[in-house]
Formats: sequence, C-alpha cells, structure tokens
Amino acid sequence: MGAVPKPPKGHFNVLYFASASSFTSREYDTLPAPLPINKLFDTLEERHNGIKDKILSSCLVTVNLNYVDIPDNNNNTNNQDGVESGLVIQESDEVAIIPPVSSG
Repeated sequence: MGAVPKPPKGHFNVLYFASASSFTSREYDTLPAPLPINKLFDTLEERHNGIKDKILSSCLVTVNLNYVDIPDNNNNTNNQDGVESGLVIQESDEVAIIPPVSSG
C-alpha cells in the first residue's frame, strides 16, 4: 500500500487490506464523517455491492489502530435519549478493513 493522503475536511479514510483491496480494486476510500460504527458496513455495501457477505462478515476492523467490534444493526443499544450508543467515526479517523490471512 502506498502513502494514503489525508482525508478532506469532514471525512475519514477506510483502508483496505488483502482480499478487501482486491474486492474493491482500491487501497482506500474516503467517507463523510461523523459515521456511527454500526453504519459502517452498510455504507461500504452501498459503494461495493457484495462486500458485506464476501469480505466484511469475516474481517477485523480497526479505528485509529485500535480493534473495534461492529455491532449488529438489528441489536442496537439505545441510551435514555433513544440515541444509539457506541463508537462514532470522526473526521480524520483512520479505519482499516483487515480480512483473515492464511499462511503456510
């Protein structure tokens, strides 16, 4: 992967590794921020049809080099105000999609 440019104001980068990069034919995408983490996979599916089933269902995800769990959209947890709780990807954050790798 070459150098990834800083995202434009109000956006964040999604880096694709291994089969995720092959599937998208890209090393990265830039998405508008903020974005709740539980909407990440649906947003990527809108850009790359089929990525949820073929790549995202078995990948690891990091935000700013920290591994994160992606909540299931069907099991959202709402706080007292009815707002979904959980991580929100912010401007200038770096998200990485890391599919399983095999070695031999």
